[in-house]
Amino acid sequence: MKRTIEEIARQTGRYSPAAFKFVYEGLGYTVQNVTKEPRHVSGQILCEGLRRMALERYGRLALLVLKSWGLRTTRDFGQIVYILIDNEWMSAQPTDSIDDFNDVYDFEAAFRDQFAF
Repeated sequence: MKRTIEEIARQTGRYSPAAFKFVYEGLGYTVQNVTKEPRHVSGQILCEGLRRMALERYGRLALLVLKSWGLRTTRDFGQIVYILIDNEWMSAQPTDSIDDFNDVYDFEAAFRDQFAF
C-alpha cells in the first residue's frame, strides 16, 4: 500500500508535509500554466511553475512561507521530487537528475526582491 504524503514527510523529517503537498500540486500547476508538453516536465520548468504558484498563492509572503516549510533553494524542490519518485508519487525519465534542480534561481531574488516595499 502506497504511503501518504504526510507519512512520507514525517518519515524523512526534513521538510514539512505542506512542502511535499506544495511540490506535488505544483506539478499539476506547471503542466496547466507553464509548459505545453504535459508528458514530461524538467526540473527547471517545475521550479518555474513552483515559483509562479508560490507568488500567486502567497504573494509577498511566499519566501516566508517556503522557508517555514524548510525550502530555501531550488535543490530543496528537487529533494522532495526525488523522495516522491522513490515513493511512487511522481516519475522521472532516465535523463532526469536531481542536479536539474541546482541553482535554477535564487530564492531571495525570485520571491522577495521583485516587490517594492
